[in-house]
Amino acid sequence: MRVKICGITKYEDALCAIEYGASAIGFVFYGKSPRLVAPEKAAEIVWRLPPFAERLGLFVEQTPAEIDTICRVAGLGIAQIQAEASEDFYAAIKTPVLKVVRARSQADLSRFSGEYRLIDAFVDGYGGEGKRLPLEWFQGFAENNKVILAGGLRAETLADLAPFGFYGVDVSSGVESARGVKDRELIKKFLSAAAKLL
Repeated sequence: MRVKICGITKYEDALCAIEYGASAIGFVFYGKSPRLVAPEKAAEIVWRLPPFAERLGLFVEQTPAEIDTICRVAGLGIAQIQAEASEDFYAAIKTPVLKVVRARSQADLSRFSGEYRLIDAFVDGYGGEGKRLPLEWFQGFAENNKVILAGGLRAETLADLAPFGFYGVDVSSGVESARGVKDRELIKKFLSAAAKLL
């Protein structure tokens, strides 16, 4: 199973994630997040990393131009747009975009139908709260193979996802020892559990 470790603030955490099999790492550029990192700091981390792992930026409040500038400065390949946005907003971003569904109900799963998208539980603080969506919402859902599931994921519960065939998962608080503080042993444990679902 593909895994993105989000909320990276330290080189050592990013390297640990990649060395243990993460498909992607994410940097948060939302000012109210405890995982906030400056674009220049993200760049310092990114340029020291080995190849073949995708780098994403998570954005909430920035304009399309600001998003593109930060992605260029930090060396990021994908912009994850966490806030609700119009199609014109997405179209104005030159960097490839990963759209996010902040699901309040089962009906929300069908937003951006036909596209790969990240689906997270709705919270006021734009993610990283450890809130889990009901898995029964995804029972029989035809587009699970285009869903990156986020919210409330832990190594101990990953096996619950096996029947659904998700494209991947995104984890932040589930690999932290405290809010915004990554734990390398938890990262290793999570990635080991995910590898069993391949």
